[in-house]
This record gives sequence, structure tokens and C-alpha cells, in this order.
Amino acid sequence: MRGRATIVGAGIGGLATARALGAAGWEVTVLEREPFLSTAGTQIGIWPSAWRTLQELGVAERLSSVAIGLPGGELLHPDGHVLVRIAARGTLRLVPRMELLEALLGGLPEGTVRWSNRAGPSSPPPPADVVVGADGVHSAVRAAAFPRARLRDTGVVAFRGVAPVPVDGASETWGRGLIFGTGPFPGGGTNWYAGVAVELAGTRNEDALAVLRRLYAGWHPGVQRVLDAVPEGGVDRRRIEQSAPLSSFVSANTVLVGDAAHAMAPHLGRGGCEAVADGLILAESLVRAPTVAEGLARYDHVRRRPSLRIVRASALVSRISNRSWRPGARDGLLTAIGSVAHRLS
Repeated sequence: MRGRATIVGAGIGGLATARALGAAGWEVTVLEREPFLSTAGTQIGIWPSAWRTLQELGVAERLSSVAIGLPGGELLHPDGHVLVRIAARGTLRLVPRMELLEALLGGLPEGTVRWSNRAGPSSPPPPADVVVGADGVHSAVRAAAFPRARLRDTGVVAFRGVAPVPVDGASETWGRGLIFGTGPFPGGGTNWYAGVAVELAGTRNEDALAVLRRLYAGWHPGVQRVLDAVPEGGVDRRRIEQSAPLSSFVSANTVLVGDAAHAMAPHLGRGGCEAVADGLILAESLVRAPTVAEGLARYDHVRRRPSLRIVRASALVSRISNRSWRPGARDGLLTAIGSVAHRLS
């Protein structure tokens, strides 16, 4: 089946959907409220299954030159000793978010994306066989088509950025209500992020870098070295929210993808991965079905439960790592798990 789709949002999920539907012969229009691609974010972790999806979408080859492969990583105590070493099944790749967006946008016909074009209750999208809500955590499409949908506060504030110092491998350091993660960034820099329990994070009126340097004072030298190198004004700060479970991602001919459908805590690094999977599977479901209704029903059946399981798993890891106020018991369990895994390997 072929038809006409209007996609609201030119983020990862929206562009992946546009690329997949366009390749299948659909007429696609993407409405994006911003005048250009988003520059927010730093690195995105691409798990092996998501990399295969990017291969099917025809963008993996372009990303290969900037993707950094990681065989695993370490969880550390604030004093620097290793709690557990983690080996990945397959290669986890780190890709700059901007590079991923540019790769997904590349190859779309000129005019597919209509920039500076806001859709919402007062400005509904143009008529189409399918309307795709890909407009993020605070989705206007979701608010209009799913009025009972709600977001839940995770109790975590995320800080992130890039520091101009090199780092070997990937690690996360877990403390009391605090985590700090680092990984390599193309060109020899460090992609870093911090998860802070909201009661420790201060306010937006405070200087974010000063807050971080105060909170992580006394942590191991790897953390200090990165924070010392972060440029003034080089910190992105945001409160993390996750989706309350929806009974369906479909309402009439409107369907949700990406964070509009299943916003999650970032602690498993799966948000971008699930968004690209949504785009490809939605296109496949519509192409194979005799009607729009059947195609949307298949997409909902295939994607909703698995993605909501990842939302719950991400929330669990957030509570264990970022909301734990008994780090001694938590860290002892992690060390024991790591010791057993090492003996069995």
C-alpha cells in the first residue's frame, strides 16, 4: 500500500520514518517548527540492532567514518576503583547526534521537510492518510490525539556536554544520588554526562558548571579532569521525564513514534535506537498492509509492548544508579556480580 504521510517533527524518529516511507513510494511531508536541524545533544549510543536498522535505512555507511566502537565499559566507585566491567554483545557505537540527523536527512527530496512550520491544536497538520507524531517528549500531536497521555518525572536532572580532552574507553561512576559518565568523542574529545537527583541539582538560575564542580568535588581524577576542561557555557541541563504507558500508539489515523510514544530515562542509552526502529517498522507495516488501519494496528502490535518494556527497564536502572541512597549495598552487589562473571568467563 502507498499513500500520503504528514510527519510532525524532524528529529531522529521523524526523519527515520520519512526516509523509510519515502523509499517505499509514499508521498511524505515533514513539518518542523525549528528553522533547521536541532543541534542539541552530543553522542548517541547505537546498539547492534539499531545499527542494523540504520543499514536498512541506507545511512550506516555514511556514519561509519564518525562512529566510535566500544567493546564494553566500566562502572566505577567515586574513588575510582572498578565495581564491575561490562562486555557488550556485539559492538556498541557512539555517533554524534548531529551526524545521525544529517545522515537521515540526506537523500530526502528537496522540500520534504518544511522548516519553521509548527503543528498543534491551533494549527493542525495538512490532510494525509497517516499523521505521524514525532515531535518529542512534549508532543503537541500526542496532546491532541491522546488527551489522557501523561508524563512522569524521573526525579533526575541530566547535564551533558563535550570536553576537549581525550578519554580511553567508556565508564560510569556511581555515587549517592549522582552518576558521571564519559566516552570518546570524534576528534579526541570526551562526551560526558551527569545524572543528578533533582534535590541536589540546584536551579536553572545557578551556573550549571559551578553546580557540577561542587557536587563532584572529591571524585576520582578522571571526573575532575573532564570537569576542569568543560568550557564556560558548555553544559546542557534538562529535567528528565518519561512516558506513562499508553494503551495504544494509534488513534484513528494518527500514530506516535520516538519520544512522543515512549520517552524514557537515558540510563540504558536506548532512546535514539528505539526511534529509528519505530520509523522502519512503521513503514514496513504500512507498506505490507492492504489498509492504513491494518498497517497501523500491526505497527502498534509489534512496537508498543517491547518499547514500553525498555521504558520500565530504563526507569529501574535510573532508580538503582541515580536514585539509590544506599550506595554501599548497591555497590557491594555490583562487585559480587562482576566477580562471579569474571570467574565464569
